[in-house]
Amino acid sequence: MKLYSSLGPNPRLVRMFMVEKGLAEGKDFERVHYDIITGENRQDDGYLAKNPLGTIPTLELDDGTCLTESWPICEYVEEMHPTPNLFGETPVERATVRKWARLFDQEVVVPMTMGFRAGAGRPMFEPRMSVVSPEAGAELSAMADEKWRWFDRALGDGDHYALGRFTFADLIVFCFANFGFTVGWKLPEGTDNLARFIDTHNRRESAGIWQQAE
Repeated sequence: MKLYSSLGPNPRLVRMFMVEKGLAEGKDFERVHYDIITGENRQDDGYLAKNPLGTIPTLELDDGTCLTESWPICEYVEEMHPTPNLFGETPVERATVRKWARLFDQEVVVPMTMGFRAGAGRPMFEPRMSVVSPEAGAELSAMADEKWRWFDRALGDGDHYALGRFTFADLIVFCFANFGFTVGWKLPEGTDNLARFIDTHNRRESAGIWQQAE
């Protein structure tokens, strides 16, 4: 397999997921890095043939099939390598994990990323895609922070969002928080539970990806 990767929360989400599964770069999959700062992924005709949107990550299977979008890629890896389980072992468990991941994706990731593109990330994103006004971006960022506080309350004094163990739901929260830190974002006030959660999972072997040079 080839994993087309880059900086950013979604590529690192997939890489962390694969490490959690015990898959090793150079042994189980090859990683091909793209420089998204320069837009390399949107200029390479070979890559655009695999993923016409030019987004990262893409997982190319041995037969040439190309899977895009981080969540479906992780679900594919889960089905091919079911142990350790990260999405749930029963229909109810899988629905529970997906519920938390879906809530976070819709309520935090969408406004957070749109707000970043309109604000601090505007110089990079504006030439490549439509972005909202800076004023709307600030409002979206504030909406995301409000939902971060909701997720802090939902976490309480635990270390996991679903099933009482580490799952994809925890991984997506962890990855997007760490993405925020790399671009100068800070956890909103009143999110001590999330600060503890991130500190706890920073000790995971897979979390070393956040400290690795690309």
